[in-house]
Amino acid sequence: MAELNTIIKNGHVVLPGGVKQTDIGVKDGKIALISNNITRSSDHVVHAEDQYIFPGMIDVHVHFNEPGRENWEGIESGSYMMAAGGATTYFDMPLNGIPSTINQDALLQKAEIAKRKSHVDFGLWAGLVPGNQENLSSLARAGAIGFKAFLSPSGNEEFEAADDSTLLKGMKEIAKLNKVLALHSESGPITEYLSQQKLINQQFTANDYAETRPIVAEVEAVERAIYYAEITGCSLHFVHISSKDAVDKIISAKRKGLDVTVETCAHYLLFNHTHLMDHGAIAKCAPPLRDPQEQDKLVQLLIDDKFDIISSDHSPCPFTLKDPSKYHLLEAWGGISGGQFTLLSLIELALLHDIPMEKVANWTAANPAKRFGLSSQGEIKEGMDANLAIIDMNRSFLVSSDNYHAKHKQSLYMDHLYPCRISATYNRGNLVYEDGGKPSLPKGTWLQSQVVAD
Repeated sequence: MAELNTIIKNGHVVLPGGVKQTDIGVKDGKIALISNNITRSSDHVVHAEDQYIFPGMIDVHVHFNEPGRENWEGIESGSYMMAAGGATTYFDMPLNGIPSTINQDALLQKAEIAKRKSHVDFGLWAGLVPGNQENLSSLARAGAIGFKAFLSPSGNEEFEAADDSTLLKGMKEIAKLNKVLALHSESGPITEYLSQQKLINQQFTANDYAETRPIVAEVEAVERAIYYAEITGCSLHFVHISSKDAVDKIISAKRKGLDVTVETCAHYLLFNHTHLMDHGAIAKCAPPLRDPQEQDKLVQLLIDDKFDIISSDHSPCPFTLKDPSKYHLLEAWGGISGGQFTLLSLIELALLHDIPMEKVANWTAANPAKRFGLSSQGEIKEGMDANLAIIDMNRSFLVSSDNYHAKHKQSLYMDHLYPCRISATYNRGNLVYEDGGKPSLPKGTWLQSQVVAD
């Protein structure tokens, strides 16, 4: 019997302290050995000269819409797309399935589907909505990774925005459960008022849509949530933040000692409002893509290491819901499809701005693992899960319908040329993606959070 299952030789390994050319030995799904010139016997040897080995990405923000809306994406296609992007774990959001994940039965129903279909490991968010505060404890004990609430309408009538009373009471309970509340932070009163004015005046251009969701709406919601966190002691994670002003508020809260983290998404760093003007609803998201000057500020915040986590917010739908012949821009479904490209996008930005690769690993793996208690994931260390993404830095990757593995191919990322490509992805030592290969059988594990107060 071989001493190791797999040896990955001579790769540039992105370790917590920097990049080092070395070998990785894998045994029984764990990183057994990191050393130069491993000579032990093994079942497989991977020659990774001139390639970079990153810890598998942990994408804390995706929408796979199953059960109920599998035709929008689905766990099987979505999880394989994750693997093709170097991700070995994802957290699925609670709102777009039918039923929404707002009680224990819905959580367990989704978990059973994902255990059969997911190619990589997964966690499940639960929802905080009006009327379900009594369900929060059972959801936490059943293994929800955390809770998600909207401060403006979610676009789904089955998942209502949290009013102030719901938010305060829910945050107090979530604090007792030692959980994290993720927030879509845009002011509902501001966005609804501005949207109604545009609809009355029949103003439906890209500029009009952007004006319905201004930066001030994001800042107001962030600031209000921080005040509530001070009162309740609730830990917060701000998702898809799109403006420097909002990030500044979160940084100030951290300095005051609040337990808050901030996430942005690759599309806010690579794209801007001109892409909404050019591509229409394909580039529609909420908050919207900002103007080029704000995009530059976000990139500088990245360079300055002010973001904790970078996610995809993969939010797909059938093209019919974005079809301009059927829906004007204010009516079309808002969400960007691009879950496969977060790690590639950050490597591109790192190369462009001379950002150390270990920072990319922190934003995509180490920091999410620490934030959500995944103690065996997030870093390449002996004893950790063998969750690895092998990146070929010498071969470019042009996004096309043939190599984008989401169910629907209409994406803002289409035709984007990356300076590198994913060669292979290993989840717990299993090869779950290989460039040019066929999908493996689903083997993902449900990562049930155990951090629940007595």
